Amino acid sequence: MDTTPIKPGQLTTRADMHEAFGGGSQGGIITPKDSPNILIYVDHDSGKKYGYEDGWLEEADDLGLIFEYTGQGTRGHQTFLGRNGSRNAAVLCHAENGKSLRVFMAAGKVADRASSAKQQRYVGEFELDSRLPYTVREAHDEKGQRRRIIVFRLRPKGAVERLAQDVITRAEKTNAERVSVAVVTCKMVEPKRKRASESRRAAQPSLIADLRQSTLREGYLKELTRREHRVFAYQVKISGTTTTLKTDLYDATEHELYAIRGSSSREEVRTGIGQLKDLVRHIKPCDPKLTLLLPERPQDDLLDLLRTEGIDIVYADVDGYTRHEAK
Repeated sequence: MDTTPIKPGQLTTRADMHEAFGGGSQGGIITPKDSPNILIYVDHDSGKKYGYEDGWLEEADDLGLIFEYTGQGTRGHQTFLGRNGSRNAAVLCHAENGKSLRVFMAAGKVADRASSAKQQRYVGEFELDSRLPYTVREAHDEKGQRRRIIVFRLRPKGAVERLAQDVITRAEKTNAERVSVAVVTCKMVEPKRKRASESRRAAQPSLIADLRQSTLREGYLKELTRREHRVFAYQVKISGTTTTLKTDLYDATEHELYAIRGSSSREEVRTGIGQLKDLVRHIKPCDPKLTLLLPERPQDDLLDLLRTEGIDIVYADVDGYTRHEAK
């Protein structure tokens, strides 16, 4: 039973929530010590200064609605470690620690003209997406410096209020931005989580495939780096949508775009083909070579499929990596 003293859509202030839940009054993530809640404050105007916008994605997926929230830290790379990353770590581990995520949206100033405080509209209770709790992107800080940010993916838990003004702004035009390869290869050092949760997660086939994909990406990046290739990724926003897409590796030295899959099954090969064909339209310079990177040699019929689609294949073997060219 939800015993929080506030309902979705209700207007309040940080001061009122401090009195109700405790915790500090500064920052976007408030972690009251003696409360089973974490308070998350969203302000569209503030976020745009730091190169991001938080709010609802317009596009739902098969699990439903998604609310994106950028982690704590306005300078340098965001992290889960140390004093600067402790509040991000609290959000990441909220379920294991028995904490509810309560989201508030800034909604103009309070009626008292003498006060500069903002009203806060309670959006509702959320939890992290079980499949992809967060993603890493690149953005600029208020001084224009590029940095990595943590973007949490929140799912509604119970009743929420979803207003049109809380939806992330649609991209006016398609923009594919070349970014550091670290947005797809960096291994965020996460806080230690409860073993029971980890064992349940590790048993899921999709997570095993994700681990193989990550290992393959890391190993191949080392190979490209050894060859002194310049490697990046692309961060893509599609016109008329609110979702941000990311490529896998892009080898600028060879003008080659990679899709990486954690299995050489037919389903994964098809997924990789779709990923390449979808994103290649937005990459500049145009017409990069397309390559699928797999953990082992797929069956002959799939090699023929890739050759038909004009896609090279690279797969890991005992000697390193083998390439089959499409042409």
